Amino acid sequence: MANIIDEAKAYEPKQMKNVADLEKVPTTIEVFDKDFTDNEGKPFTVKVVTIDGEDYRVPVSVLKDLKVLWADSPGMKFFKVIRTGEGMKTVYTTIKTE
Repeated sequence: MANIIDEAKAYEPKQMKNVADLEKVPTTIEVFDKDFTDNEGKPFTVKVVTIDGEDYRVPVSVLKDLKVLWADSPGMKFFKVIRTGEGMKTVYTTIKTE
């Protein structure tokens, strides 16, 4: 049994990881929709991939970039996402990697 203060100190809120947190992403990975509810009780859906049991959100801009990359390099095996900025000003750059 743990002391409540120890538990409080160790607590970290659950946050959705982002595909930009990964070193590289295989192009063969399955994408699925995951439903959530925001703080106001409104439902929303995000695209997600699961790697090693962890879910990673895939922003729509990443899918748009990936579409262009795939047209230029069909058959590429991996890609990487670089994130700059934060909040509503976050920008994702998707690049081919091997």
